[in-house]
Amino acid sequence: MPITPAGAAHDAPNGTADAILLELVDEKGVTIGTAEKLTAHQPPGQLHRAFSVFLFDEQGRLLLQQRALGKYHSPGVWSNTCCGHPYPGEAPFAAAARRTYEELGVSPALLAEAGTVRYNHPDPASGLVEQEYNHLFVGLVQAPLAPDAQEVAATAYVTAAELAERHAKDTFSAWFMTVLDAARPAIRELTGPSAGW
Repeated sequence: MPITPAGAAHDAPNGTADAILLELVDEKGVTIGTAEKLTAHQPPGQLHRAFSVFLFDEQGRLLLQQRALGKYHSPGVWSNTCCGHPYPGEAPFAAAARRTYEELGVSPALLAEAGTVRYNHPDPASGLVEQEYNHLFVGLVQAPLAPDAQEVAATAYVTAAELAERHAKDTFSAWFMTVLDAARPAIRELTGPSAGW
């Protein structure tokens, strides 16, 4: 399959504006078609390919991002380092590396596959639905961040204990705990037992 460049425009269903196409998949993650991004997230949601990235510093702290307030889906909530959707035909690994750089201005020093997880999470605030077959990645970040303000409102490095405290008081994305729990075995392997993940 061809790889769609990051800046490529896609025709919207009504032909009036650019739209981003997502890859629709079956329950085994096999591609079955495409759909416009917003359409795929309308209730009840269409199962589509996604990715979630968890990057850590050399102290074993997880890099969180607060989603920009201007985003139409889950604005202002805290979530994992980076998440998104590959373009049709784009490898999830390539998409994860691309979007991490686009959102945070940094390329991972290490990025490794950490399995997949399938979930269905309605977002009460927006009314949108996350029906995703999500490819998980863990890695290391060693360079200074340069977040894109259109994508990221804030960032924070947290220990496992600090995440528990923050999760109790701040609003996190509907999918955050699902993808974190699914990635934990790979996170533990990356950070070691002393990090507490």
